[in-house]
Amino acid sequence: MAGHKILVIDDSKVIRMRVRDMLPEGDFQVLEAKDGAEGLNLIRQEQPNLIMLDFLLPRVSGWEVYQELQNENNLQSIPLVIMSGRKEEVTDKLTEPFEFFEFIEKPFEKHQLQEAIKGAITKSRLPRLRAESSKPVAAPAVDNSEVIELRQKVEAMETEIANMKRALTQLVNFVKQKL
Repeated sequence: MAGHKILVIDDSKVIRMRVRDMLPEGDFQVLEAKDGAEGLNLIRQEQPNLIMLDFLLPRVSGWEVYQELQNENNLQSIPLVIMSGRKEEVTDKLTEPFEFFEFIEKPFEKHQLQEAIKGAITKSRLPRLRAESSKPVAAPAVDNSEVIELRQKVEAMETEIANMKRALTQLVNFVKQKL
């Protein structure tokens, strides 16, 4: 029996086979899912050690699978590589730099896949500060009003930056179409 499990979730059998063929030799089992619903079922049943996730999937999208992974503490630490032939589809939903997963653009070569897997493993070990921020926080002292104001400004700036990134992506796509 294999020591580790790698789950490849992609609606293309060709991509699933290609990923399987590109993986280095090792003591692992490759599991396959053709859509997000099947992928989520396998994630919960098999508890894979690595997930290769296509972002554009039928039934349950890769975006929805990603959200499920992030919402469940026991799934957050599974190394994740998101695959897509259209990076803008991913960056429309998730802003760069990607801190919890690696992204690889299709088509890709063996060395790119292996580097993405290494990066995903490294990122999976990082602490999830966002999950901790949802915990109740003690009310700040009255003299911390400046800190509260600065936090509000930072949040507003982060929102503005995310909007600017989306606008820039749309502009780049428009220019690409015109060229």
